[in-house]
Amino acid sequence: MAALDTRTDRRPSFVGLLWGSTVGKKTAMAVSGIVMLLYLVVHMLGNLKIFFGAADFDAYAAWLRTIGEPFLHHEWFLWIARVVLVAAVVTHAVAAFQLSRRDIAARPVKYAHKRRRASYATRTMRWGGVILGLFIVWHVLDLTTLTVNPHAAAGHPYANVVATFSTWYGDVIYIAAMLALGLHIRHGFWSAAQTLGAGSAARDRVLRATADVLALLLTAGFVSVPVAVMTGLVS
Repeated sequence: MAALDTRTDRRPSFVGLLWGSTVGKKTAMAVSGIVMLLYLVVHMLGNLKIFFGAADFDAYAAWLRTIGEPFLHHEWFLWIARVVLVAAVVTHAVAAFQLSRRDIAARPVKYAHKRRRASYATRTMRWGGVILGLFIVWHVLDLTTLTVNPHAAAGHPYANVVATFSTWYGDVIYIAAMLALGLHIRHGFWSAAQTLGAGSAARDRVLRATADVLALLLTAGFVSVPVAVMTGLVS
């Protein structure tokens, strides 16, 4: 008697099919990129409160831990935001890596004719992403866990920021990462708009200009903090 075939044919889920496609991966990159961009805008605006003095900046840092109370417990909102952000970063990085591998596999032989030279931002997206990934690890160890900040003290965020940017290496790491971030945003915003269908011939110039302005404002906003500490404006 023949053995019964216990195998069952399972159709891949819609999410699996979407993730497996190039369009799905690009969409995942675009959506996760927008989530990170919104976070960066809020984070940059919060950082600028350091120009109002230690009391205001420390009060802002304390307020972040109480958002949603009493509906949410202490720091719950902060942890929810962190989980969402980590999920966005991981999704963005994995999709970018897999798309890169897929692109390389699709053209294993060099082109006979040179392609049109891409913009500087486009050509540096890959290494820029690696730099930003390494910076995120450093930033968490520096100002969240305070592991690599030798003069940090828990509960004193203003003093910890000043301590970080009072070192030459803290300034170099942060400013270099923010320049890479600006290039990443400049190309990524426009690319995300194209992926999500917001782009068209008529709107292309507006989208590029918006990407330039966003990249400039965010870079300048983030860099202004270490520069202020270096020049003594914030101390």
